[in-house]
Parts: sequence; C-alpha cells; structure tokens
Amino acid sequence: MNKKILILGMSAMTLLACNKAQKPVACQIPDFSQWTVESYKPAFEKAIAAYNAEIEAIVANAEAPTFQNTIVALDRSGLELQNVEGVFFNLLETDGDQQMNEIAEEVTPLITECSDNIVLNEALFARVKAVYDQKESLGLTPEQARLLEVTYKNFEMNGANLSEEKKARLREINQELGLLSLKFGQNVVAETNSCQRFIKNEEELKGLPEGAKQAAAEEAEAAGHKGEWLFTPKRTSFTPVLQYCENRELRKQLLLDYTTRGNHENANDNKVVINKTLALRIEKAALFGYDCPADYILQDAMAHDGKTARALLQQVWEPSLEAAKRERAALQELLDQDLPGEKLQPWDWWFYAEKLRKQKYDLDEEQIKPYLELKNVRKGVFDLAHKLWGITIEPKEGMAVYHPDVEVFVVKNTDGGLLGYFLTDYFPRDTKRPGAWMNNMCPQFVDDEGVDHRPVIVNVGNFNKPTAGKPSLLSMDDAETLFHEFGHALHGLLTECTYQSLSGTNVPRDFVELPSQLMENWCYAPEVMKTYAFHYETGEVMPDSLMDKIVAAGKFNQGFVETELLSAAILDMDYHMITFEQMQEAVAAKGIENWLDVNAFEESSLYGMGMIPEIIVRYRSTFYNHIFTTGYEAGYYSYTWSAVLDSDAFHAFVETGDLFNQEVAAKYRKEILSRGNTEDPAVMYRNFRGKDADAKYLLEKKGL
Repeated sequence: MNKKILILGMSAMTLLACNKAQKPVACQIPDFSQWTVESYKPAFEKAIAAYNAEIEAIVANAEAPTFQNTIVALDRSGLELQNVEGVFFNLLETDGDQQMNEIAEEVTPLITECSDNIVLNEALFARVKAVYDQKESLGLTPEQARLLEVTYKNFEMNGANLSEEKKARLREINQELGLLSLKFGQNVVAETNSCQRFIKNEEELKGLPEGAKQAAAEEAEAAGHKGEWLFTPKRTSFTPVLQYCENRELRKQLLLDYTTRGNHENANDNKVVINKTLALRIEKAALFGYDCPADYILQDAMAHDGKTARALLQQVWEPSLEAAKRERAALQELLDQDLPGEKLQPWDWWFYAEKLRKQKYDLDEEQIKPYLELKNVRKGVFDLAHKLWGITIEPKEGMAVYHPDVEVFVVKNTDGGLLGYFLTDYFPRDTKRPGAWMNNMCPQFVDDEGVDHRPVIVNVGNFNKPTAGKPSLLSMDDAETLFHEFGHALHGLLTECTYQSLSGTNVPRDFVELPSQLMENWCYAPEVMKTYAFHYETGEVMPDSLMDKIVAAGKFNQGFVETELLSAAILDMDYHMITFEQMQEAVAAKGIENWLDVNAFEESSLYGMGMIPEIIVRYRSTFYNHIFTTGYEAGYYSYTWSAVLDSDAFHAFVETGDLFNQEVAAKYRKEILSRGNTEDPAVMYRNFRGKDADAKYLLEKKGL
C-alpha cells in the first residue's frame, strides 16, 4: 500500500471559505511541541486501530461493492496513520537518536503487519475485484479509472492472488525487510558519526580555503579539541579537502573514510544486511512469478522491466565512459607535473579537476561561494516559481517546529488561495542521515464534502552551517541540489487530485525525478542566477563574466559526473537482476548471511562494465541508502531516465526563446505538476510536449 500515515495537535489550521468557483481549503501543520518519545507508540497503535476499523467497515458493508463504497472508501482510509508516519519518519531521518531508533524498531513491524493485513484481506480484495471486473460499464472519469486500476494492481502486486502458503511467507519476508532497512540506515549513520579525523598541524591543510578551515576548527572545538581541525565522512566536511588540499595523504584518508562506511568487520558492518536483504527481495519476486526483483519492482514503472532500464543506462554509459577516459588523461598530465611517475588515484581526481577547471575557465569554486548565500538561493527559487506560475511563498512566523534550524513558509496560488505549507531543514546534524530529500507530511486530497486538503511538504538537506564569521555559503552543486529538492516540493504543493493515493509525488519512480531535475536547468541560467547570486558582504550581483565562466564550464568533467552516477545505477540494477535460481544455489552452498560476496560482486559489476579505477562509484554497496533504505531498489536508474525527460522538457522553454514562458509553464503545471498519478506518465508527458522525449538533448547538455 501507499505509506499510510494522527496529528496529536496542529500549530496551524486553515479552513477557508471560497467562492463558488473554488473549493474550500483545509491545511494543517503538526504541532511538534506536543510530540514526545513517549507519545509515538501509543499514537501508532491508536492510528492502526482506527485504520483497521475503517477497513472492517468497508468489508462489513452489506451493500454490493461500488466504486464509492469500496475504492473511494479505501482511498480515504488510513489518513490518521499516514499523518503519524509523516511526523515520526521525518523526525527519524532528521533527529534519529537512539530512542527514536528503538521506537522505529518497535513500530515498523506493526506498520508492516497492518499493511499486509489489508492487501492480504481476502474479503476486501473480493470487493475490490468485483468493482474492477465491472470497470468498463461504470462510466468512470479518467481519474476514477486510474484509481481503480492502481488500487487493484496494488493488491495484486502485494500478494492478494497468492496462495495461503505464499501469503504467509510474504508476511514474514515483509517483516524482515522492514527491520533490515532500519538496520542498514542506522549502521550508516553510526559509521559516519564514529569516524573523526583531528588535524593538529595547520600546515597539513595547505591549500584548503579559510572558510572550510574555520568550519573544521569550530567542529573540533565543539568536540572538545580546541585548536585543532575536525574532518568527518560528511560531504560538507571532506569535499573541500578533496578539491583544494595539497595534502595527498589526507585526501586519501578522508575519501577512504567515506567510501568504506559499513564495510568494516564491526557492529556496523552492512554486508550481512545486504546479503539477507537481497535474498529476501529475490525470494519475494519469485513468489509472484518473476525471475528477479527488478522485473517485479518495475512492472508498473515507465521502463517496465530491468532489461529496458539497463539498456537506457548502457546507452548513456558508453559516451560517458569515453569522456571520462579523456578527462583522466588530462588530469594525469597535471599530476605528472607535480609528482612525476605517480599514477592518478581516486583521491586525486577532484583536486586536479579543480586545478584544470581553473586553468581552462579561470574558474575557482571559492570565487563562486561568496555569491551563493543559502537564503538568497532559496529566495531565488521562490522567485522563479512566482515568475513561472504566479505562486507566492512567504515566511510563517511563530510556528512550533521540530528543530531550531527548521523554517516554515506558506504557499499561495495566484488568486491568494492556500496551496500548502513548506518547511526547510537545511543543516547537518549527527542525528540526521546524509543527503537531501523531500518528505510529504500530509497528503493532498478532496474529501467527500468537497474540502481540498492541502499538503505539508518538507525539504531536508545537509548544507554548510553558518560559521562565526560567515552565513551558509553554497557551492554550485549545493545550489543545484536546493533547486532539485524544491522541484519535488512543487510537485507536492501544486497537485490538484481528488484521491490522496494518486496525488503529488505518488507516481512511478522513473517519473518522480522529472519535476526535480527540470528545476536544475534554471539553476544555471544567467537570467535566474541574477535573482539569487549576490555577494554576502557587498550585496553586489555576481558579475556577468563569472556567470559566463560557470555556463562555459557546465560541460566540464561531465564524463566523471555521469560515470560516477551511472555506475551506481548499473550496480543497483545488477544486484536486482540476480535470479532466484542463482541466489538459491549460492545460499545452499554458503548460507543466507554470506551467499553473496558483496565486495567481489561490486567489483565484478563495475569492472565488468569497463569502469576505470580512478573513479569510485557514487555509492558503494555498504552505504547505498537509496537502494537499501529509501525505496529506490532497482530504481536508481530513474535519475538518468528522468534526465532524458527533463532535458527534453526544458527544451520546450528554450524553443520559445523565453525561459520564463508562462504559456509553457502553465501547460507543464496542468499536464504534469497538478496531475499526480491520475494518468499513465508517458501519456501525461506526451500531452505536455506533443511527443516522446528525445535523449539527444541530454547528451548535448552534458557535452557527450
């Protein structure tokens, strides 16, 4: 089922009476001040009981099954649980201390059991099937027809048609997978936090920018090592060292600290977790008659199966790898000048790429950062949304939030109607998992009384914290990430669906990245940069000459970027194309905990595709959160699939000569952003673009 997520309290509740042409609107933000560690489990138990009662009422209905009393009633059910989940799991990801982790381990089996009890409820499925079998004669609207199709398929994909024996085994598998996912994520956070490198001699940091040194000094002082510098496997900590520090050994140590997380023989070792997870996923796919997890997982995606997804990756992989080889040769030449006879290593790539970028384009990332103050970049993306769609995003003061770093904004439509609330949580914490993401705390839907319930959306990041002397300053990559996650937020905020299970980002995984990646294109457009790139000290806009250099350098090092990304996507797909027969034979020989040599498999996958050793895959297996905790298994390819879509979609604006073309923007909002999963994504894209997406625009954009 979709994640079924009780609001203990509300810190903002809006119910607006609108004119006859508009729906009345309701929106609520959780009152985080009322949530305590003691309140979560009782809230889950209460919400699950309410959900079960709603399901029992549907099944016990003496009337014949209809679209309204079965399919719509099912879509309306579980909202109380969905809201509890929206609060708890957002906090688990952003403030996941030991108590929260223990609660997660207690409630995850309860949620899994609740979900299984619904999709494996024979009487409920019989009602759903009775409606489904009449679908041609019901006179449904396209959205209603889509809801019926998605609902039926959801039951089918989750075991409703399985035998009783297979259903029982499926329940066991789902319980185990839920706990393994938690364990994997907890291990990654523990590994990240346990690895600290203190530098005592400033000479060892030669070349490192002053801002990065100051941040490291403040981190060291906070850890009780005043006068030293602290570096960790968090990207905001080690990336500047890889780019600028002349200390080759320190670069090596920090990169290995990052890339070996979860791969040590200790309590946080994720290799056994991976073995068990993959074996269970493969067995689960086999229960449904699929040879491998990829084919089972992707049956409703745009790609439909693993072979199709991998073919797309291969299409982009080959030119990317050739470009990376050319880049390697250029970087080796620079290394030869410094260290004759030495071979380029992964910990050298970023350092010499930065040198080469400076030589070719007279561009140094440290020139850029003073112009990218986080609040200005965020305001820039808000202004862009206003130019394209007329929406306004304003601060909402006095709200109870779950952490002092969190800010709240109210989002309104062109007519002043409420679209939802938007929260940002941008700075790293020891209790926050790495990366950046969007969460939907409350879904959008229209209830039976016609009230449009608007969403509460959160963007989470791990950008540089402000220091004593500077605000939070971003790199261009950070700015791109902020634009990306805001694209997901727009997808959630601009949705206009009747049914919550179809609204917002509840779309196939290889379509969900289109709105986010499309926003990245505007990030680098000079017309947009002039709205957010202001020097944090002088307030002056970034000079045209510097913007021109950034644009000119846009295709620089793209062989590395794409190879690093694609190798992770192919590794993911290779894991999830292991067949049941292959797994079963290996488990019989070596046992469930060691049937797969994770490091050997990873090496075989990477070098089997021709990966060059100077580049390390973006996510090595033992800290690959996307595919082992966040639901992107057999789905990391979707970033590349969506990149084809977003490059083609952005060209719709380029073709008009106006990147703020409101006619194109309105059509994109109407056909994509507002529609959720109310139609086949391929059809929605053709409705917007008038054709299928062309991969040539991606290859051109990347210089491939």
